[in-house]
Amino acid sequence: MSQEIFDKLKSAVIELDVDAAEAAAHEALAAGLDPFEVINNGLSPAMQTISELFDEGEMYVPQILVAAEAFQNAMKILMGQLSAEEASKANRGKVIVHTVQGDIHDIGKNIVGTMLAANGFEVIDLGRDVPVDEVVRKAEELKVDIVTGSALMTTTMPSQRDIIKLLEEVGIRGNLKVMFGGAPVTKEWVDRIGADGFADNAADAVIVAKELMS
Repeated sequence: MSQEIFDKLKSAVIELDVDAAEAAAHEALAAGLDPFEVINNGLSPAMQTISELFDEGEMYVPQILVAAEAFQNAMKILMGQLSAEEASKANRGKVIVHTVQGDIHDIGKNIVGTMLAANGFEVIDLGRDVPVDEVVRKAEELKVDIVTGSALMTTTMPSQRDIIKLLEEVGIRGNLKVMFGGAPVTKEWVDRIGADGFADNAADAVIVAKELMS
């Protein structure tokens, strides 16, 4: 019975059926299933499949947004049954996403933010062309776990290095993880400037973020 409900939930998200996802979430609760089991066996695998379809070019941004809506609505139903303490445990961490200073491209950043949120992270989206000092100020103020930043031009990549430097200067570099990406960004560059993680697509960004939080 439980596997049948897990499969319903997974299929609803992959098929972009928001109503069916909500119905499956309610059905799971009515059947007395553990919300964490439902999330781990139904919702999370669904979003992993969505990530893979996107990276293979079989799904596009508008579809991802609908899948994320189905996921998040089902999550709200399931999480509504948890205590504040249990809900806090279900949160994978607090993450800043932004496009670095001087860079106005934000499609990739938006997709990564959506995928992180759909996988249980609390996402703070600072937008695009965000000054380095603003990123660091928000990271300190909000006590985030991860800072991410995308650079879509080689001329804006140095802002990623500057973020690391300023985090060190204000004394909070050791309190959080930093991961970067973007079309011209490479793992070699990210390693050289002292960041903790690199991802070149949305699916990898979720995987790396989970690894960093573990």
